[in-house]
Amino acid sequence: MAAVYVAGVGMTKFGKSSQTLVELFCEAATSALSASPIQEVDALYIGAMNPEEFTGESNIAAQVADALGISGLPALRVETASSAGAAALHAACHAVASGYYRRVLVLGGEKMTHLSTSAATRILAEVIEQQERQCGATMPALAAMITERYRKRYRLSRSHLQRVLCLVAIKNHLNGSRNPYAQFQQPITEEAYLSSKLVSTPLRLYDCSPITDGAAAVILTAEKTEVVISGLGQATGPVGLRERKSFTSFRATRIAAERAYRMAGISPKEIDFAEVHDAFTPFEIISTEDLGFFPAGKGWRAAEEGKTAIEGELPINPSGGLKSRGHPVGASGVAQVVEVVRRLRGEAEAKLKREPSRALAQSTGGLGTNNLVTILERSERPQAQNPWAPAPARSKPLQRQKSAPASVSEEGRIETFTILYVTPDGFLPPLALALIRDRAGQLIMAQGEDVSHLKIGREVYLRQLDGSYVFTVKSHLLKVREALKQLLRRLPSLPAGGKRPRSRKES
Repeated sequence: MAAVYVAGVGMTKFGKSSQTLVELFCEAATSALSASPIQEVDALYIGAMNPEEFTGESNIAAQVADALGISGLPALRVETASSAGAAALHAACHAVASGYYRRVLVLGGEKMTHLSTSAATRILAEVIEQQERQCGATMPALAAMITERYRKRYRLSRSHLQRVLCLVAIKNHLNGSRNPYAQFQQPITEEAYLSSKLVSTPLRLYDCSPITDGAAAVILTAEKTEVVISGLGQATGPVGLRERKSFTSFRATRIAAERAYRMAGISPKEIDFAEVHDAFTPFEIISTEDLGFFPAGKGWRAAEEGKTAIEGELPINPSGGLKSRGHPVGASGVAQVVEVVRRLRGEAEAKLKREPSRALAQSTGGLGTNNLVTILERSERPQAQNPWAPAPARSKPLQRQKSAPASVSEEGRIETFTILYVTPDGFLPPLALALIRDRAGQLIMAQGEDVSHLKIGREVYLRQLDGSYVFTVKSHLLKVREALKQLLRRLPSLPAGGKRPRSRKES
């Protein structure tokens, strides 16, 4: 199959815009076309997460084709939640590699800032599993629960974790200050980070990517240019947090990365820099582990030691990432590739320690449920002989459909938790949320009756209320009473009269 090259890239300024979504798409497309020798394309592929709810627009691919004056060409929209832009790019790569099209314009975009924070949070939360969403879980809340579990597993104190996340936020804001397309153009200090409000413990405002407007464009072609796409990988994972075997890694990223590395014929050590999906600062750390850059549980140390800084051994998010560049959800996957291409061409404002020749972009859909990895490199490098080999056959049969969950027991233990301060509509802050493992081993998302005494491993009572679950942490007094009750149940019952019969030895 044909190799796929990048002929042009373009991007709008990210942030709050007065333009419509269609106008943002058109600006990005015009920018890419003006920077490309290609002026005519065979098809239009668009990545957008949810324009129906964000802007009230549907049939967006046809709208954009009409606005660009290319009505009559094939146009389609791809949606994989917050990785929709990357998914559109991958779909277009497949079309060009197959020979069906020679030139495809790929666009990713979203318009979000005209909505209130609570409204945008509600729309973003629609990708969350229903039972977890009914408890009031949001994307920041679930990200915070993953972060707390990571902290506990790798034995970081709360203060140490906060220091590491602060370093990631400072790094990405510094990188973003050098990126003219970034939403946030100013560096932040440790004091600013620590004084920012808590969104969902342990995550603060500066740990979360912003609500953003913007669009990005990439022109793909079968004709050789200076940048080639050498590796693609995509994989999915469980939608619900409670359905996962691991809470400190995204298996979908690991599988997607493995496929992309195999296709490119390289190892993680051969990547010069990477743009990863840092919707939350801890996700940058977890992604660097899932991508094979650092061992599991060591990504935080690499960030602390400056290895991921722009002057470090392996720069991560030299553009500022989603955290500083902004996160118009449908645009981010395409924007990452735009940033990679510009840096490989030597067009980026801030320079790396050494001239890069190969890079990686990683995009996350939902809470790590539809993830994509893209490897790009300068085309003068030797290419794999068959980069478009089919994906390997499955080594295991498809799993059967899940059976209905068994009834939940009345007691359990906290697996991870958070206190949510920025709640969705219908929930009052602060809201305690925890993932509870009941006595039968089932995982249940539940609301806490109060926000005190929360700790991984703490025992709780569970009860169902209006279709959701509520938990109460067992106090020490309640634990003593419960232990006494169980002890009394095991003692032989006394006969009538209240005296225990004497044993033979006593007689």
